[in-house]
Order: sequence, then structure tokens, then C-alpha cells
Amino acid sequence: MTALHLNGNDLTLEDFEQVVLHRQPVLLETAARARVEQAREVVDALVAGDRVAYAITTGVGQLADVHISSDQARELQVNVVRSHAVGVGEPLSEQESRAMLLLRANSLAKGFSGVRTVVIETLCNMLNRGVHPVIPSQGSVGASGDLAPLSHLALVLIGEGEAWFEGRRMSGGEAMKTAQIATIRLEAKEAISLINGTQAMLAVGSLALLEARTLATTADVVSAISLDTLQGTDVAFDERIHKARPHAGQILVARHMRAMLEGSALRERHRSCKRVQDAYSMRCIPQVHGAIRDVLDYARQVFEVEMNSAVDNPLVFAKPRPEGSPKATICDLLEGEVLSGGNFHGEPIAFALDFLAISLSALAGISERRIERMVNPALSEGLPAFLTSGAGLNSGFMMAQVTAAALVSENKVLGHPASVDSITTSGNKEDYVSMGMTAALKLKRVIQNVAYVLAIEALAAAQAVDLLAPLKPGKRAQRAMGEIRAVSPMLTVDRSLAPDIAKISEVIRHGKLAAVLR
Repeated sequence: MTALHLNGNDLTLEDFEQVVLHRQPVLLETAARARVEQAREVVDALVAGDRVAYAITTGVGQLADVHISSDQARELQVNVVRSHAVGVGEPLSEQESRAMLLLRANSLAKGFSGVRTVVIETLCNMLNRGVHPVIPSQGSVGASGDLAPLSHLALVLIGEGEAWFEGRRMSGGEAMKTAQIATIRLEAKEAISLINGTQAMLAVGSLALLEARTLATTADVVSAISLDTLQGTDVAFDERIHKARPHAGQILVARHMRAMLEGSALRERHRSCKRVQDAYSMRCIPQVHGAIRDVLDYARQVFEVEMNSAVDNPLVFAKPRPEGSPKATICDLLEGEVLSGGNFHGEPIAFALDFLAISLSALAGISERRIERMVNPALSEGLPAFLTSGAGLNSGFMMAQVTAAALVSENKVLGHPASVDSITTSGNKEDYVSMGMTAALKLKRVIQNVAYVLAIEALAAAQAVDLLAPLKPGKRAQRAMGEIRAVSPMLTVDRSLAPDIAKISEVIRHGKLAAVLR
């Protein structure tokens, strides 16, 4: 596989997916290398001149006023990494660890962090050879970035901490040695550049966004089958209606619904019925699912900007040098600027993460309402009660709907935004924080719950289709039915549906139902 060249400027969500999930190798781009080296020269000049610059010749956080001499610079780097590695809780997944490595390497490659190229190359080598730091998931307030998670990542670069390698959890030093990657001795500025940023919340959020996109398309597929079994009309998906309110997501979902219902014999059986309008959970699928898609697009925009941003502090702005100019003198280098700011603050990401959780909660919420309509004999338009023959002796899908209701209600709690909260840290220096990592971890749970609710709707819709045989839905719906029935047979007498729900949720998360709309 051709290597992806990192330069800090043009990493896309598709690139992210290829590297993190499909193990595409990465390298530091040649032009980016030159920018990184120029910024590093400025840092070296500041240390040599014993100039005061935050986190280069001073302590960090509340200790920014404490001067650090040049002969203490290396000791400071190790102390910063060790002291900030205070995460707790379940570790992030190996995929999330890979994502953090990629995002940190790409941000440093932008050339404003003042690190040596060997730092970025080591991160790339860890990605390419599969050394994944063990990173506790809790302990970040989202400013100054994800300090604790990134510190656990940085520990492995210096041969400490823990890592996964080839399926085994081991010490960071052993993992690096086994993978034949040299550990590094951090120089001035490099510790703060490694640990100060938004890469933990962004890694978790970007992986969640990839899953959310699959769930959104799956919801279109499953909802169309549900609507068909409930004798819903396709009139509400007429292109003219949606062009009159041209939200991009709404137009796309209406097109998906038309494609899913095309050729359906189920639809033809009630084309001349007298019902004028369906319930909102059927009629307003494009408006609800479409609004969720628009949120996904917004999150992608925010995340891709963040992927290609310099987010540590301070940032190093080297004085531009014309190509072919003689080597810079120390006076030239000292004309470069080291500026302290707040790009590490996670507020843009935290808002997007919270918005994703809210929107995906709605995706599960409207799904549960369709499940209720299929199982409730007062609403199901001729389907047997709870989608089972011999209701009373058999309970059918009665409790599956209860599970969906429980998950939807849990999402209502998880949908409360983390970003409206803040708590003061670091001696009141960091007095307003984003709570972005909390938002990211909540989002993961919402994603899991949505996958389960859609799995229950898929099972219920497939059951309803089988109960309406020999009439068949459209060809795309039949393909989706094939994926469902490959792992879950029709319910003829009561059995535990828990294994079926788990299997279908995996089918969904692997994109097999979403694929019918490609």
C-alpha cells in the first residue's frame, strides 16, 4: 500500500480511515520536514541564548513563571510527561490509540511546534509497525487539550508506560524494542508539544463519525422496510416536496427512500387506500434523518479543520528564509517568534461532539417509534400483535421494543451536552475548559445504543416482511433482508432475541445494510 505523506495541511476523513482502520503506512513529507526543522532551529537558539519562552525555558501551567536553565531542559521534558500521565479508567481501543498517533504526527508536521523531525518520525514508525500506547480514557478536561491521554502516549516514545504490540500488552520499552523502534530522549519544548492538544477527543470523535455515517445510511434502509410493512405511502418522498425545502440531507434521504421502495409489491397492495397521511415517524423520515446527516457534515468540517491544525502551545513562527539563502545566524533565528495562545482549547470539537450525540439520539428515537408501530396491534395496519403467531402463548417482539425504549431513554441522558460544563484546574490558570473528552466518551455510548436500536428495528421489519409473504419489498430491501436472515432466522416461536440483536448490530456496524444503497 502506498504511504500517505503527512504535511499537517490536507489530511481528510478518508485518509484518517485508511491509516487507522486499514493500516495504510505514513511518512513525513519532504516539504513538511523543512518547515519542522526551521521551527526547531528557533527553539534551539532560544535555549542557547537562555531567552525566556513558555515551556521552553520555563515550567508549565501555573509554574510558567519558574525559569528553567538550559542544563535542566531535558529533565523538564521527562518530568512533564511523567507528571501529566495520570489517566484512569478503561483504556482507549487500539484503533483510538492509532488515531491519536496519526493526528498528533500530522499536527506536529505542520511546522509550528518546534519539535525535531525524529519525534514525528517515531510516531510514524509506531503507526507503521503497530505499537499502540495503552491510554486510559478518563482524566482530560479538554484544555490545555487532552493532557493526560497524550502524556500516556508520549511515555511510550521515551520507553516508559505501556503499549499493545502484536496482540500483547507490555511495557512501552519492550514494545518499542520488539518492534525495532528506537526510543527518543526529549529535548526542549518537545514534551509540551506532544501532550498539549486535542488529539484524544478528536480521535474518538472521528472514529465515532465514521460509524455514525454508516448508522445514518442503515437507518434509511431499515426505515424504508418498516414503512413498507406498515402500508406507508411513498408520496411524502416526492422530489418536488424536498426541493421546496432544499436541505442537503433531507434531499438525499428522500432519494434513498424512493430507491428503497422502488418495485415494492408491498407498496402496490395499498396504493389505492384512503389514508391521506402517515405518522411522523414514517412521513418525516427525510426531515429527521436528513437533519442528522447535516449534523454529520458539520462535524466532518470541524474535525477536518482540527486534523490539520497546530494545537499545542506555544507555537513557533520561524522567520521566512528565501530558498537557497545561506544558513541562518543565531540573530536571524531569534527574530522568529514564539507566541503563547490557546489553540489547545477543545471547545470547537466539544460542541461538535455534543451535537453528534444529540442528533444520533434522535436517529434512535424515531426508530423506536417505528418499532412500536410494528408491534402494537392498534397501530400496525393488519400485522399480528407483537409480530408473532399465537400471541399470548408467544410474546414475539414485545420485549424487544422495551429494550429499544430503554436504550432511547438512556440516550436522552447521554445527550445532555458536556460542553456546557466547566471546572477550574491548574491553580485557576485554566479556569474555563471544554470537557471535550467527556463529550467524546458519551458519544461512543450513544453510537452503541443507536446500533442496537436499529438492529431491533431491522429484526422487526424483517419479521413483518416475512409475515406478509408472498408479497415482497423492492430489490434493495430484499438484499437487506438477505443480510438479516443470513444471521437471524424468522421468529416462529419465542426464543431469546438477545443473540440476534447482537449479531444484527455487528452486521450494521460492518456496513452490510448500508451497502444496499451504494
